[in-house]
Amino acid sequence: MQMSKAVDMSVTVAGVELRSPVLAASGTFGYGVEFDDIIDMDRIGGFITKGLSREPMAGNAAPRIIETAAGMINAIGLQNMGVKAFAAEKMPKLRKLADAVVIANIFGFTVEDCIEVIHVLNDTPGIVMYELNASCPNTSHGGMVFGTDPELLGDLVSRCKVVAKRPLMVKLSPNVTNIAGMARVAEAAGADALSLVNTFLSLAIDVETRRPRIANVTGGLSGPAIKPIAVRMVHDSSRAVKIPVVGMGGIVRAEDVVEFMLAGATAVEVGTASYADPRAVETISTGLRKWCAAHEIEQVRSLTGAMLS
Repeated sequence: MQMSKAVDMSVTVAGVELRSPVLAASGTFGYGVEFDDIIDMDRIGGFITKGLSREPMAGNAAPRIIETAAGMINAIGLQNMGVKAFAAEKMPKLRKLADAVVIANIFGFTVEDCIEVIHVLNDTPGIVMYELNASCPNTSHGGMVFGTDPELLGDLVSRCKVVAKRPLMVKLSPNVTNIAGMARVAEAAGADALSLVNTFLSLAIDVETRRPRIANVTGGLSGPAIKPIAVRMVHDSSRAVKIPVVGMGGIVRAEDVVEFMLAGATAVEVGTASYADPRAVETISTGLRKWCAAHEIEQVRSLTGAMLS
């Protein structure tokens, strides 16, 4: 029996070659070191760290995560140890993991905050790319405030691009009426790649107490419920720009990855699925390889933008 050819799983995002198009999304994979004993880092494309801020942040009050019918709502509030502690305490451990591909997610309440985070990370070896969070719906400043205003988004991206010594991927908010327009703004301002979508602003109410189920009142909806909208937004954005698009939103199996790639994504990020199964990223990446082999796809990158009209 003739053996099928090995599948080339490599993709390139903003000049960075990844072993697989499947990445672990920010906020769902800790700082990476927590998963070293759980998954094989060489079987995934890489991971994006928790959002890193200029100073440590405690995040929002509890309850801040609830389950929904087809996903979850979270309002963590970007809790993190701060960029300096990350660089001093976590990166030395990550550099010892030879197979770890580290992308640092950065955010701030102001442009100056983001620039300061980048300055610290520029001097920290072992990071291949930055993901600029212009989309979190769970903070009163920064985050979605940048991602829903074209002028503010352009200013943020252009000023961060000037100081960044690594490729800059911009994470876009879905809470806009024209995602393609925001994608073009980010590209024109200097973004090397885009990632989308972040969570949808949402509200859940306890009908017995008549109070919001999240202490923050609103939170970000993620999981399978948002996937069809996310796929559409990736499709719209990838057709509007020339830079790579990394898609996310409700991915739980290999076929979901294929769908995002057919819509125009070069790579994807797996988020909420990791809460149900800590090995989800690896399982999905392995499943994608098997799917490609079964469908005689020799190069996974050939799927990008290959949707038939």
